[in-house]
Amino acid sequence: MVSSMSEPMIKIVAEPGALRWQALARGDVAGVLSLRPVIALGPDPPPAVGPGGLDLSLYVEPMWRHRGIGSTLLAAARVRTAAGPRLLADVIAGSPGEAFCRRHGFRRAGARHHDLLTYCDVHRAWLGELVDAEHPGYRLTHWTGDLPAAGRLDELVRRPSTAGNAVLTAAEAGGELVAYAIAVVGPRARQYGPTVLPNHRGRRLGRWVNAALIQRLREVHPHVAEIETVTADDDRHRIAVHRHLGFRPVRRTHLYEL
Repeated sequence: MVSSMSEPMIKIVAEPGALRWQALARGDVAGVLSLRPVIALGPDPPPAVGPGGLDLSLYVEPMWRHRGIGSTLLAAARVRTAAGPRLLADVIAGSPGEAFCRRHGFRRAGARHHDLLTYCDVHRAWLGELVDAEHPGYRLTHWTGDLPAAGRLDELVRRPSTAGNAVLTAAEAGGELVAYAIAVVGPRARQYGPTVLPNHRGRRLGRWVNAALIQRLREVHPHVAEIETVTADDDRHRIAVHRHLGFRPVRRTHLYEL
């Protein structure tokens, strides 16, 4: 799909088969907007992929800002997702991105911490000790593959692993998935979780499955050098798990939704 803006040299192009749009100026990319499904981790409702929302990422090259490119990219995305899930955007407090969200009808829905783990900073022997530690009554399980458009994560671990951009680690007890973490690979890996069901908390299962995810991700996708994770501002326990494993804070953002 191609659409023209008010300036004839600017065109918005939708990439086939992807939720991604480019603004082209004289043949160069002036801006990009992409959407990716939000993975909902939690015991209630069951952990699932979609249709909880779409994370929105928008960037316009500095020399092309203040020409309506961001607004036109967002309009193109909204046409495609008009009857679909809500759009979620992380923006730095007081930044132009926050003003952009407010101007386009987004409402503030909370704040989030962004943490980053670099593999060169990981002590692999220590990580291995965390993964190998005994947790009586529990066992680790893994799954790799491409995430479906929708579906429950506990169903994924029953499927055979295949080549794909997602890695899931989980702890099972009596055939039930009780703790889990998942990462999706892009330029860097994006981690979701860990999450532990209420009746199984206090046993360091979150740290266990997260350490196993870090280890497994490196085995399956050795080219990945960094893992990013985003956590709600009030989720102190999950943030503490990330810090213990070596994630370092990189920024704090406001979450907006449309």
